[in-house]
This record gives sequence, structure tokens and C-alpha cells, in this order.
Amino acid sequence: MRAVTVTPGVPNSLRLVHDHPEPPAEEGAILVEALAVGICGTDHEIIAGDYGEAPPGASTLVLGHESLGRVLEDPGGTLQPGDLVAGIVRHPDPVPCPNCAIGEWDMCRNGRYTEHGIKELPGFARDRWRVQPRFAVGLDPALAPVGVLLEPTAVVAKAWDHIERIGARAEWQPQTVLVTGAGPIGLLAALLATQRGFSVHVLDRATTGPKPGLVRALGATYHTESVAQLDFDPDVIVECTGAPVVVLDAMCKAGPTGIICLTGVSSGGRRIDFDAGALNRELVLENHVVFGSVNANRRHWGLAAEALARADPAWLSSLITRRVPVEAYTEAYASTPDDIKVVLDFTA
Repeated sequence: MRAVTVTPGVPNSLRLVHDHPEPPAEEGAILVEALAVGICGTDHEIIAGDYGEAPPGASTLVLGHESLGRVLEDPGGTLQPGDLVAGIVRHPDPVPCPNCAIGEWDMCRNGRYTEHGIKELPGFARDRWRVQPRFAVGLDPALAPVGVLLEPTAVVAKAWDHIERIGARAEWQPQTVLVTGAGPIGLLAALLATQRGFSVHVLDRATTGPKPGLVRALGATYHTESVAQLDFDPDVIVECTGAPVVVLDAMCKAGPTGIICLTGVSSGGRRIDFDAGALNRELVLENHVVFGSVNANRRHWGLAAEALARADPAWLSSLITRRVPVEAYTEAYASTPDDIKVVLDFTA
């Protein structure tokens, strides 16, 4: 069968193989036919050789952690043939640590977790894949055109889950949310904020292309100025760029008892002059909380499925700016300026 693979640590080793072995039964009882795989910055970094780990005993890694497929068989009867399904990316470590032991593998303490298409588990960018029942998330059939967005939605569902838990430390009545970055994570974070009834603002550098319209279609306000230039102090900031200047500005911009959730991952090596003492003063005197959030556990995947089911299908479809057949895989992994979410289509 077909599979998109890389040799981890070897830049530009991306290739499509046509004789990849069928998924072994040990991967899971549920056999799935791939429909689509979403592509994100993590995939590009793995292709560049920045990180990625092949399964034990293998030299290559099948890419793809944003999945959508149809069930071919499920001996346990949890799902029926033809059902839509997505595979949860992260699996708990084998020890397990205290968090993995209770199903909170997104909060793994020892780093021995594994991840499909990223770390020691083959990804979903292959014609067929298997999954264990506890890592299979069924989807409403109506989500067939956009179900591949479930994984990034789960990431922001976790972010909002933790924001709300932190907010419960005191009497908390947030009204204004700022999302920095209008990529897939930022737009989905804004979607979940509007579903909560907040006044939502999204900041991004793009002045053309689909992003401004997508934000306005949510009923949110689009900004292109810097965070520091905004004329309001948000109650919640969801930072989705990873750009160091934006991260620091966000920490300084939140209103009293503000919560700043960092979801963007910064690249190292860049130094910025800033007043650390002023930042410390702001965080302490205003009772701010700054925290990082990555990945998701099964509870968040369920919340994500509910959020997608409540969203406007046309708006969700607009996030997918290109659907590329598997045979043209190099085009899918080549970024273009107006890309939001690119999807590798296994049905074309």
C-alpha cells in the first residue's frame, strides 16, 4: 500500500512508497481506510530533519498525525464498518507516569510517550492504518468533509479546558479574548472562544488572503497592528504564533487576573532585549497566569468533536485551502502564502 515516509534526522528525505507493508495486528484491532491527513508545521519540521523518531527497529517514519478515515473492521463492535474515525496521536508511556496512568497522557511527566507520525509510532499517511479502541474517536457522518480538523481542534479544546480550570481559582467573568496568529490553531481557538460567547479579537500580519474574512465570519475583530498597540486589555490571550516578540508582548498585555495560554512553539537561538523586571512586576501585581499547552487527551478529543459539530460547516470547510491527491504529495508539503490547512487526500 501507499505511505508517505521520511528518514528522521535526514533533511528532505520525504518520499511516497507504494509497497509499504499492511499495518500489523499489534497496532490495534480496528482497521481503518485512510480518507485524509492534515499537514501542519510539525510535519515540515520533521521533513527538515529537526526531529522525529522512527518506530523501534525501523529506519523510516510514516508521517501524518491529523487523521480521518473510515472503519473497515472492528471485531469488538465499538465502531461499525463505514463509520468515520480519527486516531488519537499520543499514547501513554509504558511505565506509566502518574498522569499517563489515569489517561492524562498529554501531561506525561517522563517524556516516554509515543506519537503517531512524530515519535516512535507510524503515522496515518498510509492507505490503511490500525488503532486500539481507546485511541479511536468516532465522528458524526456530517463531519466527513472537515473531520480531518479534529486533531488541531483537540489541541485548542485542551487549551480552553485548562484556561477555564485556571480561571476557577477566583471569581472569574471574562469578556474579551485575544488570539494571536490566524493559522489553523489560532482560527480554531477563536472558534471555540466565540462558541463561549466572548468578544473575540484575532491578530495576524496578513492583510490579504482568506484570514481576515474567516475571522470576521466568526463575528470576531481582525487586527494587523502589534499586540502592544491594541487599545484594550484582554481577559484571556491564546498565543498561537510562537514568535518571541509576540509572546512577550502578550504576557504584558493581559488585563488584571489575565490568563495567557501559549500554544505556539518558538524556535531557539534568537535573543531579544526586554525589561524582565517590568514583566515580572506585571505578572505578579496583576495576578496573571502564563502557561503552555500542547497535545490533548481523549476527553479533549471528545470536546473537539462536539465543537466541530456545533460549528458552521461552510466556515470549517473554508479552513481547508488545498486538498492534494496523495500521488502529488510533494505539492501538499510545499507551503504557499495563502495556505491555512492543507490536506493530503487519499480518496483522489
